[in-house]
Parts: sequence; structure tokens; C-alpha cells
Amino acid sequence: MDRLWSPWRYTYIRSASPSDACIFCVKPAENDDRGNYILHRGEHNFVLLNLYPYTNGHLLIAPYEHVATLEQARPEALAEMMSLTRESETHLRAVYNPRGVNLGMNIGESAGAGVAGHIHMHVLPRWPGDANFMTVVGETRVLPESLEATYEKLLARFRARR
Repeated sequence: MDRLWSPWRYTYIRSASPSDACIFCVKPAENDDRGNYILHRGEHNFVLLNLYPYTNGHLLIAPYEHVATLEQARPEALAEMMSLTRESETHLRAVYNPRGVNLGMNIGESAGAGVAGHIHMHVLPRWPGDANFMTVVGETRVLPESLEATYEKLLARFRARR
């Protein structure tokens, strides 16, 4: 069996526990947007980079309010989430020129939600061949760009919107 080493994930694995506070509640409250890779703060939602992306540019959009389902979310938060999803798609297309975009939510632990108690939208740029043997067989992602570089590129786009 071949092994691919990713020692940077050890800090996350070692420190994560079921009792940890919700990342979507903690990150915006820390007021460290750069350190938390927060790209944009809306009235009801914020946009940030996924720390463990499937592709470069993998964004998350989450409401400030801690809600576990769409039916619990306020209509204005849902409307803004969809607007920010559209805006995120626009920025990703401008920066990365993807051939497709995946949008999605996993609501509840049984649906695969990593943070089951707080809804969030995934926005992922996609290209032909990005789901190659490494992803499919090796369950490993190969990302050609650092989170810092991705953050700077997308931050410029989100700031230009204002």
C-alpha cells in the first residue's frame, strides 16, 4: 500500500473534538478575517475559504445565526446566502476560469455534514480531470496553490465589488 503524507493535518486531527465550539460561530466572532480566511461579511452571512478544500477556491457561505436547517433560517439570511453564492460563482469564474461549479449543502450528520449544527453552502470550482485517480482511488486531493494565495486572489475580487 502506498502512503501519501500530509503532516499539516495532524494539528487539526489532534485538536478536533466533538465538544469544540462551532467554527461558523467562532470564526466571525474572533474578528481575525485574514487569519480565518474570511473573504466577505454580509449582513446575515459571511464567505470564507474551506481549510480542507476539495479544489483550490473551495468557498463556504454560512449565516452568523447558528441554525441547523434551512427551515430554521430566517428568509433574509437565505436570500442573502443565495446572492452570495451567485457572487462567489462570479468571482471564482473570473479568477480560476473553471469549467463547472459545484454548489451544495449537507444538512445533518446523516447527510455528511462536517458541522452538522450550522448550515453552510459549499461553492467549488471544477475542471475536467480534477477528480482523477488521486481523488477517486487514493482519497487524496492535490492542490497546486496555497490557501494564502487563494485568499489574496479572491479577497481582491470581493473587495472590488464594494
